[in-house]
Amino acid sequence: KAAFINFISDEEWKSIEPVSSWFGPSSFLMSSMSALFKLSMWIRYGHGYLTETLGIPVWGSYAVFGLATLFLGMVLGLVSEVLGA
Repeated sequence: KAAFINFISDEEWKSIEPVSSWFGPSSFLMSSMSALFKLSMWIRYGHGYLTETLGIPVWGSYAVFGLATLFLGMVLGLVSEVLGA
């Protein structure tokens, strides 16, 4: 606590460089990181739902998410091929 009070009263905060806009909360990088975090939480929730609520074994949940990943990759590949042509 004392170190923080000294940091403020001695105005040591003036010597610290501000966060660049690249790492600001509203930057593209931080928004992307937030989206990935939300996706991981959705996957975690989905895994819990499949295993705890529906009673699917853990390997079955992994298989569902693996197949969903493959299917999504195929769809995105198809879309990029059609749009690129």
